[in-house]
Formats: sequence, C-alpha cells, structure tokens
Amino acid sequence: MPIHLQLADEPAPERADAARNREALLAAAQRMVDHCGVEHVTMDAVAHEAGVGKGTVFRRFDSREGLMGALLNRSETAWQAGVLSGPPPLGPGAPPMERLLAFGHSRVELNITHAHLIRAAGAAGSRAYAAVSFTAMHVRHLLDQLGVRGDIAMLATALIAPLEMTILTQQTEIEHVPVERIQAGWDDLVRRVVGHA
Repeated sequence: MPIHLQLADEPAPERADAARNREALLAAAQRMVDHCGVEHVTMDAVAHEAGVGKGTVFRRFDSREGLMGALLNRSETAWQAGVLSGPPPLGPGAPPMERLLAFGHSRVELNITHAHLIRAAGAAGSRAYAAVSFTAMHVRHLLDQLGVRGDIAMLATALIAPLEMTILTQQTEIEHVPVERIQAGWDDLVRRVVGHA
C-alpha cells in the first residue's frame, strides 16, 4: 500500500465529519438563497437552519462573503461536471458547434442566476484561476475541433468575455437587454468566428 507524504504547502485532508458539516452548512445556505434570496442570508440564519452554533459557520467560512464564495464554488463545480460528463449538447456526444453554442447559453444563464450571489461574495466571489482556465480550455478545445485557425487563445478570450458577469450586468440590469437577445448575439459571434476559420 503506497504511503502519501504530505507536502509543506499542501492543505491537510479534510476529516469526514468536517466535510459532512461543511456540506450541511452549504446545503442550508443554498436552501435559504433559494427561498428567501441572498440578501436575507446571514451567518446566524445559516447556523440556525443547519442546527449548529454561529461559531461553527465562522470557523468554516470566515465571513458571509466566504460563505457566498463557497456557494459559488459549489455551483461552479456542478456546472463543470455537466460540461465534462453531463448530457449533450452541453456535455459530450453532440457536434462541437452545438456544444459551443450550448456552453454559451448555459454560462449566460448560470451567471445571471447567480448575479446577486456573485455580488454578495465580493472578493470571495471573483472567479478562481482554475474556473477561468477551465472555461478557456474548453472553448479552445471546441474551436480546435471546429478547425478554427489563428490565435485560438485570443479568439477564446473574445468569445468568453461577453459571458462574464460585468458585461451581463451592464446588459441585463442597466440596458435591460433580454437574455434571449444576448444568447442570440453570442450565437452570431460564434458563427462569425468559426465561419472566418
């Protein structure tokens, strides 16, 4: 049986009971977000909903922003699983163009759904490098499958930018652009990039 030696900068593995507590707290927070809205979620309320002391919530997440960031990370992980192994067209099994279009639609919907949560998370809600890398790598992979030539990294960045929260907030909350128009515009952008390949 191989022995795992923990590296100096590697975080200690989470105990099973700690992992269960963390999941229970996140599930409680998610229920509150779904039923009451992000603005009504407090550390006290989450502790009460989960049946633990407020200190437990603070020890796990440090702050309300940390808790909101953990909820975002949980959602991001589930979304990535759908991209990697969920049903087509978002997941594998559909032609690359269908997957790319489904990816954009899904990302728009996810970010708009979580707009209040992203704002409540503050710095903790900023997309992790790993999340941004995953998105960029997936778009690059699909562009490559579609035979697009040129600077794929820059083209992927150009396609991803309209899907990010700053742009979507400007369009949906300030300019009141319907989501369907945003998705149709993104489809048009994708077809232009792929068509010029």
